[in-house]
Amino acid sequence: MEHPLSIHNTLTRKKEQFIPLHAPHVGMYVCGPTVYGDAHLGHARPAITFDILFRYLTHLGYKVRYVRNITDVGHLEQDADSGEDKVAKKARLEQLEPMEVVQFYLNRYHKAMDALNVLPPSIEPQASGHIIEQIDLVKEILDNGYAYESQGSVYFDVEKYNKDHRYGILSGRNIEDMLNTTRALDGQDEKRNPIDFALWKCAQPEHIMRWPSPWSNGFPGWHCECTAMGKKYLGKHFDIHGGGMDLIFPHHECEIAQAVASQGDEMVHYWMHNNMITVNGQKMGKSLGNFITLEEFFTGKHTMLTQAYSPMTIRFFILQAHYRSTVDFSNEALQASEKGLTRLLEAYNNLQKLKSSASSSADVKEIRSKCYEAMNDDLNSPVVISHLFDAARMINSVKDEKASLTAEDIKELEEVFELFLFNLLGIQDVAASSGNDSYEAFSKAMDLLLTIRQEAKANKDWATSDKIRNELASFGFEIKDTKEGAEWRLNK
Repeated sequence: MEHPLSIHNTLTRKKEQFIPLHAPHVGMYVCGPTVYGDAHLGHARPAITFDILFRYLTHLGYKVRYVRNITDVGHLEQDADSGEDKVAKKARLEQLEPMEVVQFYLNRYHKAMDALNVLPPSIEPQASGHIIEQIDLVKEILDNGYAYESQGSVYFDVEKYNKDHRYGILSGRNIEDMLNTTRALDGQDEKRNPIDFALWKCAQPEHIMRWPSPWSNGFPGWHCECTAMGKKYLGKHFDIHGGGMDLIFPHHECEIAQAVASQGDEMVHYWMHNNMITVNGQKMGKSLGNFITLEEFFTGKHTMLTQAYSPMTIRFFILQAHYRSTVDFSNEALQASEKGLTRLLEAYNNLQKLKSSASSSADVKEIRSKCYEAMNDDLNSPVVISHLFDAARMINSVKDEKASLTAEDIKELEEVFELFLFNLLGIQDVAASSGNDSYEAFSKAMDLLLTIRQEAKANKDWATSDKIRNELASFGFEIKDTKEGAEWRLNK
């Protein structure tokens, strides 16, 4: 099985045709969240990016095993080898068990992902459930001579590894430069070299998350979990490893080194990274304190927000930029996305009501192929969306009787919207969902009001007609009179 899908491989720094190692099977591993707080907009981006890839690969006929991990141990403050474990610190502050913290925020993460219509992965392993596999990984690296034990901890010997292989192959960093610019940090004198990283940490007496190992009671280094769990569920060699661009160094660089040091060669064929969400040009993140949680977006309860934004507006906002470009947050950009999404959904709904003609004055044949071309070009979602806007303009022209479409072309446009907007881009027309009984009743009530208004107009009862229109407008409804009758929509 072969498709003309090209993806940008961070490892080679170029776009390459995607050819699976074991077609039709595809193995994909994506770094998930560290669950010690609510998911924010920065967490939504990789989830949505790799959801699109998962959807598209599945659509192309591949059998995808999608693994997205949950980090619940070993991720220390400032992503370093010192300081408190992020989950354990939260547990201490809240006076909870660490796994209470994990479960609480994991439940909330899943709820946010469901709202964003992010499909669940095939497997969602937790780091704390794979301590044995991580200990085995550390043993392999030690046996191969690329790690050393120090005071109950085990560290990866970066300088020794670099003599046989190359540390920095993913990020482009040079070990000599790192050695010259990295200073020894307090509490890290047990390392032979400041650039060495922890594979296993000896737990201090106050550290509540600890497991027995050949070296000490302790916990695995942050980088171990993905190498160990990727190997367990996808094998020693798999197709795609994804995550945010901020993980290229040190996390993914260390993963490559661990894989080569343990098994002799690299595990991953294609490395894919989405770019960051920024606020005034600065990365959005918990450590910087400039983040807005997804729940705050959905409710509008944050000082940086001028209104609430629906999950589909958030999803559409992220998809309007290519996954490898930065996205700068602003209320104006989100409001523009909200209006754009509304236009597309209205066009699709209008499509259902169009009257077909014997001939078409618009050419709809190329829209499907153009959308596929964009998807095959490194998942270029903004170009797909631009083609859907072209289709929307055609639909509105036919609706306004300035163009015509045959029944066949109307059916083609319906299929294009259903495939690309709803299936592959994952947008939901939540309000118009056929399963939404309350909306259906609400819609029928609105239609009844507009019918009464139409009868009032026919009877030249302008007072009643205007009263209905004005009262609805005060509630946020926009009423538009057309040749086919009155139409309504609720402005948010």
